[in-house]
Amino acid sequence: MPIDPKLARNATFDKTRASWDEDDVILYHLGIGAGVGKATDAKELEYTYERNLKVLPSFAVVPVFSSLGRLGDIPGVSINFALVLHGEQDVEIHRPIPTSAKIETTGRVAGLYDKGKAALIVLEVASSLEGGEPLFTNRFSIFARGEGGFGGESGPKAGNEAPSRAPDAVVETPTVSHQALLYRLSGDKNPLHADPDFAKMAGFDIPILHGLCSYGIVCKAVVDRLLEGAVDRVARYQARFAGVVFPGETIVTSMWKENGKIIVAAKTKERDTPVVANAAITLR
Repeated sequence: MPIDPKLARNATFDKTRASWDEDDVILYHLGIGAGVGKATDAKELEYTYERNLKVLPSFAVVPVFSSLGRLGDIPGVSINFALVLHGEQDVEIHRPIPTSAKIETTGRVAGLYDKGKAALIVLEVASSLEGGEPLFTNRFSIFARGEGGFGGESGPKAGNEAPSRAPDAVVETPTVSHQALLYRLSGDKNPLHADPDFAKMAGFDIPILHGLCSYGIVCKAVVDRLLEGAVDRVARYQARFAGVVFPGETIVTSMWKENGKIIVAAKTKERDTPVVANAAITLR
């Protein structure tokens, strides 16, 4: 049996270390479209120029992205990585992210759910500064097709439904044709996002944009429009990946203010297809 829940549930990983500097932060921001169309705007320069540099909370996925490679180290889990999808991303920010830092990271399986024809594996990665202060916690929800049927709970229902009323704000963010080629330099080198032949084998006419790139684009849209650029007001950012973006398309992000949260949904402008759903930014 590919998944043995008795071994996999609550499995932990050894501590690892990571670091970043201002150039890594700027590269990430450029990869999610900062400065496009307004490169010298003072607010955009806060993302792309070291003088007043700040860090979007979605950057938290970058230093620990390699943790996904440790799925193969989970006891009791043997899955076909060609059938794996990144289903959801949840980031909790415990303190403002510095422009350069060294961190220590621990990981564990925080959830294992039987979806019938698939397994849902929630990998929780907690990161602290070298002095021990908690910095951020990532939860990667991985959908492993063909690996269900091992028994157990099917998992919590999706929350953060978009209200039926009109959104409080809507932002259109154009992507550029080389967006995925730029974003991949932040660490996700999956050929699906660069190699046309590989993309065709996966069923796409051209390479698609990284889901976590869309995740960052949507985060920036909310921070800029409703939080006036105050990155430190984001305490948590949850999102479900609902569809793909082709580089060059425009992401339309709708936002609703709801009881200390901003509920978020995003779609493509050109095809009117969902990109991010069941998403919310919790405020501090």
